[in-house]
Amino acid sequence: MKGIYDVAHFLKTLKNDIHIVTSLPKIMSKGKTKKLKAHQIRPPRDAPLSWYTTFALEEMKKYEAIYLTPFSHRLAEDIDDPELQRLRCRVNYHALRFKPHIMKISNEIVNKLQSEGHFMSIHLRFEMDMLAFAGCIDIFTPEEQEILIKYREQNFAEKKLVYRERRLIGKCPLTPEEVGLILRAIGFTNSTRIYLASGEIFGGDRFMSPFRAMFPCLDNHSSVGPEKLEENDRGLAGSAVDYMVCLMSDIFMPTYDGPSNFANNLMGHRLYYGFRTTVTPNRKALAPIFMDREEGHVTGFDDRVRQVMFNAHFGGPHKRIHPESFYTNSWPECFCHMNPKNPADKCPSDDAHEVLDGQLQNEEIEDADLNTTKNIESTTQTEETMI
Repeated sequence: MKGIYDVAHFLKTLKNDIHIVTSLPKIMSKGKTKKLKAHQIRPPRDAPLSWYTTFALEEMKKYEAIYLTPFSHRLAEDIDDPELQRLRCRVNYHALRFKPHIMKISNEIVNKLQSEGHFMSIHLRFEMDMLAFAGCIDIFTPEEQEILIKYREQNFAEKKLVYRERRLIGKCPLTPEEVGLILRAIGFTNSTRIYLASGEIFGGDRFMSPFRAMFPCLDNHSSVGPEKLEENDRGLAGSAVDYMVCLMSDIFMPTYDGPSNFANNLMGHRLYYGFRTTVTPNRKALAPIFMDREEGHVTGFDDRVRQVMFNAHFGGPHKRIHPESFYTNSWPECFCHMNPKNPADKCPSDDAHEVLDGQLQNEEIEDADLNTTKNIESTTQTEETMI
């Protein structure tokens, strides 16, 4: 991940919270110097703090270094330690930052889009991996179903999944057409400017055409970006730019927030930066409405969609209730003070665009200071040599 993240900024931001080393120390063994090798252990999913303060700590004392893998969702989300919860937010929303060139490209894209008015972003999660994971394959051709089934068998645990049942409990990603129908029902017009954050849409133009007919003003990082992204970081540079543009868009809409870290983190990030408007479709409540439409029952369709959609939080503050994730909603644990005694507790600007500009300006100042320091050191060394 070093390819897209600003590691130096990460270390600097957290220096007062935890001691971070960038490499393991060397040790003496049998008269020879060698690198300390970390012992691998597997944390249980949603492990309590006590697991780390007992078992993990004992393993660290025994082996001197431990390597935790996998590490996604390996610490319980609701823990009775306010400072650790706040540390999570400092990591997610302050320490983790993309590299300068990614931030610069994102900023230029947002400037370009906002120069033409407001815009919304949509995380259109309709790629092969998610569809195979969800088990929602009945709407595809036999050839496409075979591809999805094979992908699922190779990558996920065996489990019998029934499409209709999965859809009724909200486990199927919305199709592009369904996304368009929702937007149209709640009042968005065909002049709405939309930035699409998505990978390759499975099924291609057959699924995108209905959406494009309803909302033709579509952009992505390739169409509106100032330059071609170097995709040598496992294709992550484009995803990083998508994340930042979605963060700063006027409205954000995730179409599938199940195991998607991209959508969940964005919802939490936008909520943290001033409760920015997020339109989150309730797929479970919408499923019977779409299924009725497919069977020809279209009377009252828009009204039924509006009734579901207007019963949402739209990114505003609300109490987190299981199974909502801490990473989607860190309110109230991580929220700041309007009139803080400590400047570090001050609320960020309501304008996320202003926040990004400030970060870039600070970065330029830091780079300039660093260059000045290097020049001074170089001059001093030269003078010392001459003396």
